[in-house]
Amino acid sequence: DNAMDGGAQQSSPRDPPGPGGAEQEGVPGERDGGEGPPEVKRSQPLFIHGSSRPLPPEEPRASSLPSIPNPFPELCSPSNSPILSSPALGQGTPREGTSHVSWGAGGWGGGGSHPAGVPNAWRQVVKVFGEDGACRSLEASAGTTARQLCETLVRRTRALQDHSWALVELHQHLALERCLEDHESVVEVQSSWPPGADSRFVFRKNFAKYELFKSNASLFPEVMVSSCLEANKSMAHSELIQNFLNSGSCPEVQGFLQLREPGRKVWKRFHFSLRRSGLYYSTKGTSKDPRHLQYFADLTESNIYYVTQGKKLYGTPTEFGFCIKPHKVRSGAKGLKLLCSEDEQSRSCWMAAFRLFKYGMQLYRNYQQAQARLSQPPWIGPTPLRSVSDNALVAMDFSGCTGRVIENPSEVLTVALEEAQAWRKKTTHRYSLPAACQSSPLSAAIHRTQPWFHGRISREDTQQLIGRQGLVDGVFLVRESQRNPKGFVLSLCHLQRVKHYLILPSEEEGRLYFTMDDGQTRFADLIQLVEFHQINRGILPCKLRHYCTCVAL
Repeated sequence: DNAMDGGAQQSSPRDPPGPGGAEQEGVPGERDGGEGPPEVKRSQPLFIHGSSRPLPPEEPRASSLPSIPNPFPELCSPSNSPILSSPALGQGTPREGTSHVSWGAGGWGGGGSHPAGVPNAWRQVVKVFGEDGACRSLEASAGTTARQLCETLVRRTRALQDHSWALVELHQHLALERCLEDHESVVEVQSSWPPGADSRFVFRKNFAKYELFKSNASLFPEVMVSSCLEANKSMAHSELIQNFLNSGSCPEVQGFLQLREPGRKVWKRFHFSLRRSGLYYSTKGTSKDPRHLQYFADLTESNIYYVTQGKKLYGTPTEFGFCIKPHKVRSGAKGLKLLCSEDEQSRSCWMAAFRLFKYGMQLYRNYQQAQARLSQPPWIGPTPLRSVSDNALVAMDFSGCTGRVIENPSEVLTVALEEAQAWRKKTTHRYSLPAACQSSPLSAAIHRTQPWFHGRISREDTQQLIGRQGLVDGVFLVRESQRNPKGFVLSLCHLQRVKHYLILPSEEEGRLYFTMDDGQTRFADLIQLVEFHQINRGILPCKLRHYCTCVAL
């Protein structure tokens, strides 16, 4: 009893404190006449009443548990704090210019409720689909860009990091899709979708993402930029286009397009011109007279989409349709401005010009940042997983009991030549193996482990897959032949068209090999065939540059 009487002042359930909260220390109570605190029995429960008096700033009482040091500081939140704070403290408002992406399978703890202290305005669950139909949910802040979300997915799927990964906005009910630019906000794009719409994000490759900065001369044909060439006769075609791209501006593009009349499935052919003030079409042939030019669309307040099933849904004259969708059009086909070009080259030119017109210098900065990221090693936290720089590699000699670093440059060259000779001997040995060894289960299925091998898919599915991942010279895949059960097919994109080359197995003098030119060039397996054509063109129109791949989320 003495110990309890000597403690802090407590209030019994029959003696509530005054309006000022708990009684201050040293101030006598009113009922006992100032002689001391009332007597409290041990068996009587104590009720601690909440105090309306604000707590001092140096004594936070958000949690009774102490802060726990984090044993894995590299896996912390973007603030990189080495202390794991209590859940009751909540998560503060993110710093300006930062974003947050976290991985999950069902949003906020799988229950859909937001944790305490986190405002709903700057956090949202984003669902991303793979090409196989699998779905993953990620928690993203308002400042999360498409590039940051792609980098998170690349790390989670353990895919090879490059700037060709993209986030595609897909509206299935409208058969529209477009690739998000690296700087676009994912949450902002998702918020523009109408409730209940059949829209989604798809994570896949897009090799044509920055092709306009690499093959600009072929992407902008002379006939479609003739007005710019006439105004700059002293400059070559490639030099003129490069100047436009470096300055972040769009050249004046012109050409014929098919236009669908509003509310009808009737298409008419007009001559369109993309100028600095917007997109126009001529009501009288190819006339550029202001009296004949009709303003068509405001590209700055619209998004440009590819039309994937134009003939089925909209009755397009060709398969090369695209659409201008204003921001105010949220659902339905009403308000869409549907266009159709005569070939893929014309459509690619218009789509590249629209991107330059809308984003300008920002698009070029995205490309420069993507190139700079390729020269840096991949990071997860503060420690790199592996350095990809050639300067970090050294020559080693493992011929003895322990390895040693070779510092003499002449010795390094000698070792490299010996290694090359040993590799040639191994290749010759593979050719000299008998047919029984060549047909072993391991050697016959070794190509199935390669990311460029897609098994037994049809010719139509192959063309659609290559078309989705970008009609760029050198995009390829290898598949099983449908007509020849023992053969394979190399599908390659060249000049925005997909070509197919038959690979046949053959046996001569007990040796099995693969060839595409009736035995003039022979390869021990499909891996050697692909590696050879990645370095040499051979009978192909171009080298193998990019392989189509699909990752499982």
